[in-house]
Amino acid sequence: MKRRDFLQALAAAAVAGLPLQAARAAEDGVGDRFYDGLRPFGNVALLHITDCHAQLRPTYFREPSVNLGVGDARGKPPHLVGEALLKHFAIAPGTRDAHAFTYLDFAHAARTFGAMGGFAPLATLVRRLRGERPGALLLDGGDTWQGSGTALWTKGQDMVDAAKLLGVDVMTGHWEFTYGAARVKQIVDRDFAGRIDFVAQNVRTADFGDAVFAPYVIRKINGVPVAVVGQAFPYTPIANPRYFVADWTFGIQEENLQKAVDDARAKDAQVVVLLSHNGMDVDLKLASRVTGIDVILGGHTHDAVPQPVRIANRGGSTLVTNAGSNGKFVGLLELDVRGGRIADLRYRLIPVFANLLAADRDMEALITRVRAPYAAKLGEKLAVTEELLYRRGNFNGTLDQLLLDALMAEKNAPIAFSPGFRFGPSLLPGEPIRYEDLLDHTAITYPYVTVTKMTGDTIKTILEDVADNLFNPDPYYQQGGDMVRVGGLRYTIDPNAAMGRRITHMELDGKPIEASGRYTVAGWAPVGEDARAAGGEPVWEVAARYLRAQKTITPRKLNVPKLEGVGADPGLALS
Repeated sequence: MKRRDFLQALAAAAVAGLPLQAARAAEDGVGDRFYDGLRPFGNVALLHITDCHAQLRPTYFREPSVNLGVGDARGKPPHLVGEALLKHFAIAPGTRDAHAFTYLDFAHAARTFGAMGGFAPLATLVRRLRGERPGALLLDGGDTWQGSGTALWTKGQDMVDAAKLLGVDVMTGHWEFTYGAARVKQIVDRDFAGRIDFVAQNVRTADFGDAVFAPYVIRKINGVPVAVVGQAFPYTPIANPRYFVADWTFGIQEENLQKAVDDARAKDAQVVVLLSHNGMDVDLKLASRVTGIDVILGGHTHDAVPQPVRIANRGGSTLVTNAGSNGKFVGLLELDVRGGRIADLRYRLIPVFANLLAADRDMEALITRVRAPYAAKLGEKLAVTEELLYRRGNFNGTLDQLLLDALMAEKNAPIAFSPGFRFGPSLLPGEPIRYEDLLDHTAITYPYVTVTKMTGDTIKTILEDVADNLFNPDPYYQQGGDMVRVGGLRYTIDPNAAMGRRITHMELDGKPIEASGRYTVAGWAPVGEDARAAGGEPVWEVAARYLRAQKTITPRKLNVPKLEGVGADPGLALS
C-alpha cells in the first residue's frame, strides 16, 4: 500500500468514528458513560452554543498552539494553550477532554476519538440535556449563518432551518450581518417570528439611534424570570464591510447596556445573562464595569474555556464564559435560584463527540435535503493533503499558508496577505481536499481577490494596524481575529511594544523592505466599497485552480514572524 493510500485509509476510519486505539478510548469512557456525569442541578438551566460557522456535519477543529495575552491578560484564560491549559483546569492528558480543549498530538488524537460537532449529534445531546432539565433555554451566540458553501448559496437559510429544528430560543449575531441588513431583518421578522428572539442592545439606527432589535427578552424557567440581554459584535462595520449595515451603528455601548440590565431587573428579572459576541477579553473588561449581570455567555474569539472566570465589580461579581467554536461544545449553565437570588450554580463546557451520540434522524434528514442540490460541487476532489491542515493560531496555520501559496502562485505576486479568520475545520493527513473544505475556509460575501501595488511604508502600516487590533493591552481596542497571514514577506513582531513599534525587520527574499519601494501584494476579503465595485475573482476559485494543479499537498514551512519580547509564555507553544 502506498503511503498516500495508507493515510487515506486512516482518515476514512477516523471520519467513520472508528477509534484506532480502542483501549485508550475505553480507559477514558465511551458512549453513554462519557455523558453520564451530566446530572441535573438547580431549577434554571441554560444551554449555550456559539460560532458554529455553518458546520452542519461533524468535523475536526484544532485548537491553537499560539494564543498570546498581553498586559494583564498574559498567562490567564483564555490565553492558555496545550499543557498549560490542561494544568490550569486540571484536565488529564490523553483524555477526550484533553483532545477537545487543546492542539496536543492533534492528528493522532483525532483519529483516536473521532470527529466532533455536527448538528445531528448536537441535536441528540441538546434533546437529552433538555429532557432532564424542563424549561431549559438554548442560546445561540451568533456566527451561525456563515462558514460553508451551502450557507453562502442559501444566504444562511440552511442554518436558519437547522437552528429552528435544533430548538434555539434566543440569538445574537456577527457574521450574520454580512448577508446585509435587509436579509437579517427578513429572517428575524419572517423565519424567527414566534420562535426565536434575536436580541442586540447595541445595534441602533444611524439617523435617530433607535433600537433595531429588542435589547433583551425575559423568559420564565420553572417560574424564575430570566433576562437574556443581547450584545452583537461591536466592531461589525469595521471588521467587515460597512456597506452591509450602512444604516446601523454598533459599538460596545456600556451605558445602554447598563440601562438594559437595570430595566430588566426593574421588570423583576431574578437572573440576568448577557449573550455576548464581544470576544472573551472584551467581556472580561465589560464584566468589571457593568453591574447586575450574573453571567456572560460569550463568543466571537472561539476560545474554548472549560470553566468560567469570576470578575469583581462594584455591584458584586459576574461570571464570564466562552464556548469554543465549530460546533465542538455546548455550554451548560445550571442555577439554583432561591428567594429571587442565585444560591448556587454549576457550569460545564461539554464536548460534542459525534461517535458517542446517535445522529438525530430529523436533523440528519434536513442536512441531507439542504445539501442535495449542491452535493456534486461540494464533493469535487481538488487534491490530497499529506499534512495536517489547520487555521487557528495568532500568526499562521497550515491551511492559511496554503491559501497564501495559491495567491502568490496564481497571481504572480511575491507577497500575499490573507485575513486572520478563525473559522474553518481542520483536515487530517491523507484526507482529500474537496471543494467543500475550501469553501469552509473562504465562503464569505466579499471574497474578491485583489492585486495591489503597495509601498513598504503601507505594508508596515497594515501590519501595525492589525497587530494593534490583536495585541492592544486595552481589550476595548481589540477586534478579535488573528494576525493577518503573510506570504513571502518576513518580519519581526513584539506584541508587547507600543502601537507603531511592534513590526520591525521586514524582508523580502533576504533584502530589507524599503519604505518608498513598491511591491506587488495579492490579498482577498477587502472591506472597502470600491473593491466590491471592482469585483475580482472569488478566492475559492483561485485556490481551487491551484489545488487542482498541485494534486498532492506536501508539508510546507509556515511563514511566521520572529517573536520578540515574549519569552516563556503559557499562551505560546511553537513546537
